[in-house]
Amino acid sequence: MISLLTAVALIIGPVHFVDGKENKKSPEKKQQQIKIPKSVIDISKENTYPNPSQDEPELQPSEMTQALLETSKVPIENTNLIHLLNESNINTSKLSLGYNAMIYLGKWPLSYQSKKTTVNWQYKKVNVNESDNRGGKGKQKLNFNQEKQMNVTGGLTAEVPSQKDVKKLMMMKASKHTNLPIAFSTIIGARTTADRIYHVEPKRVGHLEAYVPAVNEKGTVTYGEVYLGLDGGDKFIKVKNVTQQGIGAWIPVQDYVSLKYHASK
Repeated sequence: MISLLTAVALIIGPVHFVDGKENKKSPEKKQQQIKIPKSVIDISKENTYPNPSQDEPELQPSEMTQALLETSKVPIENTNLIHLLNESNINTSKLSLGYNAMIYLGKWPLSYQSKKTTVNWQYKKVNVNESDNRGGKGKQKLNFNQEKQMNVTGGLTAEVPSQKDVKKLMMMKASKHTNLPIAFSTIIGARTTADRIYHVEPKRVGHLEAYVPAVNEKGTVTYGEVYLGLDGGDKFIKVKNVTQQGIGAWIPVQDYVSLKYHASK
């Protein structure tokens, strides 16, 4: 019995890759460790808006799914496809000997290979605080105080099929490379403050700008048409019509702000 929501039974046929070769995954370049500048502060405890955590437990393939994934010549990392296979029930018996079928599971973004991960620590300005000390004789204190709620969003740099799945694949890689809390949308709540103090000299106006950082992720997403093959008692995955597309994304960093102070006369 085969339980697959999107399955359409097809007569088995030959599998051809675009380049005539197995699409083996090339190793990703080792990413340099991301260092957080001193100007960047963690406001996760002070943020008056509770951003939902984007951390998800890594989906583990079932024993059957793992065996199927190992039969594929094209690497499969898409957790939605893995979940579909986990929820599928495939029972074979001796009576199925001689039975051949190919079940179409759809066209999927299969994996994402990161080529470059960087951080723009001043991606979006969200606030400016000022302290006018032009008439003062001593130093004045100035600290970060978010004046109004700000929503900062990111996104993909190009239109691609199955954007939701692609975003998830890219976030998984970017999160591992940066060890930062990232999401395609983050909010800084009004009246969020920070204890870091800046001193405004007499005869000066102090300006404290706050920015939300964002990760810039660039790489390649691999697409393919996925088939579940049944050959007697054997089960396997075949991927046809494999294509690759370059893609980039901006992914804001949650609950961090980058502060920039300057003074004017």
